[in-house]
Amino acid sequence: MPTGEFTDAIALLKADHRKVEGLFEQFEKASGADRKQALVRQICTELKIHTMIEEEILYPVFRGKISDDTLDEAYVEHDGAKVLINDLEASAPTDDFYDAKVSVLSEEIKHHVHEEEMPSDGMFAQCRRTGVDLVALRDQMMARKQQLQAQAENGGLPAAQPIAMKLVPA
Repeated sequence: MPTGEFTDAIALLKADHRKVEGLFEQFEKASGADRKQALVRQICTELKIHTMIEEEILYPVFRGKISDDTLDEAYVEHDGAKVLINDLEASAPTDDFYDAKVSVLSEEIKHHVHEEEMPSDGMFAQCRRTGVDLVALRDQMMARKQQLQAQAENGGLPAAQPIAMKLVPA
């Protein structure tokens, strides 16, 4: 994936959003257990990579430059998704609630994407107003994304680690 394919960091992240939305749509139409599991594996990998580049690179760059509430909510939304991602990765399509968990994850991601992409007040709009070099940020994020993709292909990524929530047993 050449870096010039995306005009800046925001375009890279929006392309990730569209890719995952398409995977969720494919899941909704899928019927076989093997196909569903393959799609869920791909969704989980894409989401883990996406959340990692946002949390490692994007969010720290903009802390103090955009609304702290916006960033804090994004971390918590990521954590909610990570719990479902880890659960789905440890599950099979024949397990109880599998499809429901994918559906809830999809809804959580739709909400998160909406929060980031709102035209005037969303995170991305706030980021654009800061004057941060979004092209240089794209290059940094692409390099990290490529590392993570290679890691995913060569044995997988570790479980997604929630950072903003304290997980307690039910």
